[in-house]
Amino acid sequence: MMKAFDLSGKVAAVTGGTRGIGQAIALGLAEAGADIALLQRSDDQTTKEKVLALGVRCEIIPCDLSDPEEVKAAIPLTIEKLGTVDILVNNGGIQRRSPAVEFSEQDWNDVLQVNLHAVWTLCQQAGKHMVEQKSGKIINIASLVSFQGGVFVPAYTAAKGAVGQLTKALANEWSSVGVNVNAIVPGYIATEMNTALIEDPVRSRQIMERIPAGRWGDPEDFKGAAVFLASNASDYIHGHLLAIDGGWLGR
Repeated sequence: MMKAFDLSGKVAAVTGGTRGIGQAIALGLAEAGADIALLQRSDDQTTKEKVLALGVRCEIIPCDLSDPEEVKAAIPLTIEKLGTVDILVNNGGIQRRSPAVEFSEQDWNDVLQVNLHAVWTLCQQAGKHMVEQKSGKIINIASLVSFQGGVFVPAYTAAKGAVGQLTKALANEWSSVGVNVNAIVPGYIATEMNTALIEDPVRSRQIMERIPAGRWGDPEDFKGAAVFLASNASDYIHGHLLAIDGGWLGR
């Protein structure tokens, strides 16, 4: 049975892999045997060194998600460097917080570019390759606000809601040719993006009271789900949004 989760010989492209959830997912895929392409803006070598220590290949692919041209070039460059792309994880994202009536046009455009437009472009570019080879796994990172409205995060909510629907739309098109498109839905996770919430004693307490598991999530909680959705074990799962939220959505 464990062979179904083996990713040896596969190439996974991961955005936002320098820290947090993205780094944990990249390491989890590498631990399962996948070679890793880190699509990242900086030349930070931390995750690459950790991946290489696991005995698989790793390349940093220059990709600023705010730059449409770099995003468009990232998958072809991954294929050039590593030979193929079998798995795509769209994890990279940004956040802007402000009351809706004060939310700037620039913040709106910035969030939509990184959290939605880049996701679409990478899905499309990877999808072209995967449809042709009749196999592939795409894992988008959605959010609790794909289901709920959120507070003071209108652009993020709009983008993540769209990512959920994009996941389903692409699954409808590509499932018949052996390409799985699914999404992971993080709950409240102790990462840099949530620092403001964690440091707000009132909001942090309110969040904790709502999580049945009784704790904030940890990036390590995403390794198993990512390997599952990237592997043959999930071959009959299409268009699913898998919540890793400590039970938040079920409460």
